[in-house]
Amino acid sequence: MLVGMEPVLCVEGLRKTFGDTTALAGIDLSVRRGSVLGLLGPNGSGKTTTVRILSTLLRPDGGRATVLGHDVVAEAAAVRAVVGLTGQYAAVDDALSGLENLQLIARLLDLSRRDAKARADELVERFGLADAARRRVKTYSGGMRRRLDLAASLVGRPDVLFLDEPTTGLDPRHRNEVWDQVRTLAAEGTTVLLTTQYLEEADQLAEDLVVLDRGRVIATGTPASLKSDVGGQLLHVRPLHRTDVPAVATLLAELTPEAPAIDPTGELTVAGSPELLQALGARLGAGSGVPIAELGLRLPSLDDVFLTLTGHAAEEITA
Repeated sequence: MLVGMEPVLCVEGLRKTFGDTTALAGIDLSVRRGSVLGLLGPNGSGKTTTVRILSTLLRPDGGRATVLGHDVVAEAAAVRAVVGLTGQYAAVDDALSGLENLQLIARLLDLSRRDAKARADELVERFGLADAARRRVKTYSGGMRRRLDLAASLVGRPDVLFLDEPTTGLDPRHRNEVWDQVRTLAAEGTTVLLTTQYLEEADQLAEDLVVLDRGRVIATGTPASLKSDVGGQLLHVRPLHRTDVPAVATLLAELTPEAPAIDPTGELTVAGSPELLQALGARLGAGSGVPIAELGLRLPSLDDVFLTLTGHAAEEITA
C-alpha cells in the first residue's frame, strides 16, 4: 500500500475523559498529505486534547489514531520523529537568543554542532528574524516570538505540523505574519493540523474543516461547503442597546417564522431577502422607538455556520 494514497493523519473513535469531564466523545477525522485541516471550535471543545494525543503527549482512553501509519500509542517514538508542534504559548527560552534557541533544539535532535548552526541560520532567515537573531528572546515582540516558535517546531524537518491556536493573543498585524508562514509551509508540502477558535483564521488557512463542540464532531467539509449549508443571504440587525434585543426579535417574529440566532453582541441573524430587509426597516422606522446600530444583508460567514450548528457563538464557551 502506498503511503501517499493513505491519509497522513487518521483518527477513529478517539475518546478521552478527565474525571467527570468528557473531553473527546469518539471523534473521527483524517488529513490529506500536504493539506491544511482546520479543527474549529470554542474553548473546551476538545481541540487541544486532540493535538496532545496526536503528538503523543497524552494517551487516549479509547479509539485509535495514526500519523503516517504509526500508531500514536504503540509507536510513539516513530510519531515524534515525523511531527512538529507549536502550542498555544511560545515554548522558547527568554534568556537565550533566537539563534541559541534553535541551535539548542537542533543539538537535542542529534544534529552535529555544524549542522545545528546551519539549520538555525536557515530558519531565522526564512522567518524574517535574521536582524534579531542574536538578541535575547525576551526583547522580541509577540509576533516575533510566535515566528520563532514556528521555526523551532521545524528544526527537525517534520512531515506533519500541529499548530494549536498559534495566533492566540496576537494583534492583527502579527497574526497575518504567522498566517503567511503557514501558507508557505503548506505550499511546500507540509501537512498541517491547525486548531483555532478564530473563524476568520480557519477561513483564511484551511482547505478542510472539522467542527468540534463539547468533544464531538458536529460538521465536516470545506469552508465554502459549510457556508453553503447555511443558505443564501442573511439579514442581520443589531439594536443600539442590548436591552432592545427582545423587541427586535418580536418584530422579526411578525415577519418570518424562523427564530433568529442571537450572538453575544446582541446581533440577530435570520435567513434574509431584500423584501424582508425592506419590511423590517419599515417596522423599525414606524415609531418602534428602537434605535438600530446595524441593519443589512450579507453572505454567510463561518460565524454563521457555527451559530447554525450549535446555537451559540464560538467564543461563548470557556473551559
